[in-house]
Formats: sequence, C-alpha cells, structure tokens
Amino acid sequence: MVGRYSVVLRAALAQVAPGRTLRYGIDRILQAGMGGLLVIGDGPDVLSICSGGFLLDAAFSPQRLSELAKMDGAIILARDGSRIARANVHLVPDSAVPTSETGTRHRTAERVARSLGVPVVTVSQRMSTISVYVGGDKHEIEPVPRVVNRANQAISTLERYRNRLDSDATSLSTLEIEDLVTIRDVVNVLQRIEGVERIATEIERYIVELGEEGRLVRLQMVELMGGVEHDRRQIVRDYRGDAKDLSLDAVLDSLSALTTEDLIDPAELVHALRLPTAALDAAVSPRGYRLLSRIPRLPEQIIENIVTRFTSLQRIMRATIDDLDDVEGVGATRATAIKDGLTRLAEAAILDRY
Repeated sequence: MVGRYSVVLRAALAQVAPGRTLRYGIDRILQAGMGGLLVIGDGPDVLSICSGGFLLDAAFSPQRLSELAKMDGAIILARDGSRIARANVHLVPDSAVPTSETGTRHRTAERVARSLGVPVVTVSQRMSTISVYVGGDKHEIEPVPRVVNRANQAISTLERYRNRLDSDATSLSTLEIEDLVTIRDVVNVLQRIEGVERIATEIERYIVELGEEGRLVRLQMVELMGGVEHDRRQIVRDYRGDAKDLSLDAVLDSLSALTTEDLIDPAELVHALRLPTAALDAAVSPRGYRLLSRIPRLPEQIIENIVTRFTSLQRIMRATIDDLDDVEGVGATRATAIKDGLTRLAEAAILDRY
C-alpha cells in the first residue's frame, strides 16, 4: 500500500512547499544556477559538527539565502526556518554513517540527516533538483506542474472509485435488509473502501508537497472522502468475528496493513475480519451498527445498547416499538423514531435496487 510520510518528513516537506518563504529562497538559488546545502536546525548536535564559517543569527529572507548560497559552505537555519544561524559552514559528520550518495554535497547531507535526525535540503547545481533528507528517508522535490498533474489524475481515479463504492454500499444495504448478505458482498465493499483510502493517502502526499498550490486538491479530496472512514468502521463492527480478545481497532489496523496484492485476495480480507469461514458464498448477518448509525440524532451508546440487546439487524428490524422501548436509554419517543427510521431506510434501499 502507499505509505504515509513520517511526521518529521511531512514537516520538512511542508517547510519547503510552494508558498513558504524557504521555498522562495530555494527557488532563487535554482534560478541563479547555483547549488546549496541547508540544515534546518541549529541545536548543539548540529553545531558540534560545524567547522569554520561565520555566525550570522539574522532573520530569514529569500534574498539573504540566495546571496549566502554564493559561498560554498552549508547554511544553518533555525528549526522553524525563521532565522539564518550560520553560513559558509564546513560540515564534518561521522564518516562511519552509511550513505548511498556519490556527490560530496549529497553524501554530507545524507550523513547529517541519518546521524542527527534533522532535515537537510540540498540544491543540485548540475541537476537543478531539490532533495530533502530526514533520517534514512530521501525525497526529491518534483516540479509543481508535474505534481499538480499527478494529483489531478489521482482525484479523477478517486472519484471513479467513490462512485463504485457508493453503488456497492447501497447494494449491501438492500441485501442486509433482505437478509441475503454473503461474505463475498462484505469483502467486495471493503475492497472498495480500502482502495479509496489508499488513493486518498497518495493524494495527501501530493498535497503536502504542493503547499498553497494544493488547496483545491485538498477541498476535492475532503468532499470525496466524506463518510468513507465512518462506513469502514461500521462495516467492520457489523461483520468482524466474535473473538472477545480482538478489538475493533486491531481489525482496522489489520485491514490497513494489507498490501495492494493482499487486498485483491478475498481470503486476506476474510482473515483480517477474523470470520469463521473463508467460503465467500456463506451467509452472514450484520449486527446493525451501520444502518442504525444512519438514523439522525441516535447516540453511539444507544446504538451499542440496541445491538447488545438484539444481536443482529434482522432482530432489530422485527422488534416492536415496545421492544425497543425496553432497551436502556431508548424511551418511547426514541423507540418510535428508530422504528420509523429503519422503515424509511428499508424502503429507500429497496427503491434504489429496483
């Protein structure tokens, strides 16, 4: 699956994203045809590997950064990038730290990032590229138009997947009401949901890189992802196995840990859900969490009480108002609202299907 950026790498990329003052300075270095080595952090561990150069301690500005880059040494910035601490510095990291880079500037950057854990940015004069090193991670910044194009393609893919997910989820609701659900139906919807989640994770990476240029992409993604995580959680609550030592979050984590190849295999999802059988055509009954959560103003604790009392959606559907009224915390008024709400959901699901 597409992994999320680590917290420190995400923060470093946000600092050099378009629209940030640090990015303006880096772009000026590139436009001038120069190179540069920037260390974002001026703590004692960083200063301990600095040799030569001079103390500056001046407020950061893109113009100052580009002028200082005319010298060969590294530039040391404050952790938040607000000040330029030192310039024209010779860095002497531990030579025993492994590095896969070949150029002097990039080898130094990788060793500093690996040994000290601070973000290091290199600007390649020859390749006109920007690279960010954090710990053992290296990320090369791509041109904004290329990232925007990839983000837009991912949004289009997400929209198609979301439409298919909505269709499959509606079909599942109808089958639940008619008590015709099979394991295959549940797996199919979960495959769609996990696919949507993975596309959204990839888009989040683009948004981090785009900074201010990613505002519209973020708005589209938020709109398309509305309700997906909620449905994912409710479906797992409805169908996960009965193992008492297995928490809901543990099942959700198991699903998130599936690779793209695993996600294609229904048996892997069945195992993640801890279902008692891998027979895809075996009948399975929902507990009722998902449909109950669609009834307006129904608190989570009341839903839990109802499911605990009746154990399955079909028993909840057959329950009378008096039966619902007997559940702790429901009451006559809420029992009527629940009964009416389930009736409306049943009618709507059947109409959508036929």
